[in-house]
Amino acid sequence: MPDDDRPARVEDVHELALAMPHVTTWPGSAGKPVYQVGGKSFVFFRNSRPDAVDPETGERYPDVIVFWVPSEADKQALVQDESSSFFTTAHFRGHLSVLVRASRLGELSRGELAEVVQEAWLSRASARRAAAWLAAHPPRQPS
Repeated sequence: MPDDDRPARVEDVHELALAMPHVTTWPGSAGKPVYQVGGKSFVFFRNSRPDAVDPETGERYPDVIVFWVPSEADKQALVQDESSSFFTTAHFRGHLSVLVRASRLGELSRGELAEVVQEAWLSRASARRAAAWLAAHPPRQPS
């Protein structure tokens, strides 16, 4: 099975974020990394918070990862399907990001996760850096 087709893992988030250019990593609270480009976060591992809880148990999710998105339309495309691993909370209303539980990353392929990480980076990188990256990585044309 090609690597892009296998189920995504938490390690892939770290690897993919670090593979983007000009990335710095900041130690977030509780030692959870924050990936930044040009001083702007694009992916981070969130601490348990009261807005992201298991609807059955009321327990806070301990494994939430935040990814920036380019637009509200992109956000809605990812979160509108309730069966999707992506979600949002009232705390993130108006914030251009989506959440996913690390325990549900395997519902995505590594290739799909790569697209999410790349879009997150592109949404936060400077126009010059984004244009340079896009020029070096043209979109694949359908066969």
